[in-house]
Amino acid sequence: MKVEAWVFGILTLFVLIVTPIYWIMSEDPTGTTALVMTFFLSLLVAFYLSVTGRRMDTRPEDRKEAEIVEGAGELGFFPPYSWWPLWCALTLSVIVLGLVFGWWLFIVGSGLGIIALSGFVFEYYRGDHAH
Repeated sequence: MKVEAWVFGILTLFVLIVTPIYWIMSEDPTGTTALVMTFFLSLLVAFYLSVTGRRMDTRPEDRKEAEIVEGAGELGFFPPYSWWPLWCALTLSVIVLGLVFGWWLFIVGSGLGIIALSGFVFEYYRGDHAH
């Protein structure tokens, strides 16, 4: 994790240097705001990775003399395919269109969104992929 923290730290420093230069040369508030938000996001990720890297034991990826076999084993849980993100995105689009065209569509989208979000959250408690 230390290498990843350094990469995001360098990115944070780069964006910190580029943002005022961009503002002085362009006076564009939208791009400057995006760069400031990029700075804070990369700072957040660099901070998280550095704190996590200090708390973890040394990974094989962090040592130069490590062997490939040291990284073998279970890597974690990776969920199988799921249709629920599609339904959540579609109901969110109905909710946004409801803000444009009418409150009745917003209410319908919110009701469908509750169903889609519940299905997404409780996907691994029932059906084929239940634990």
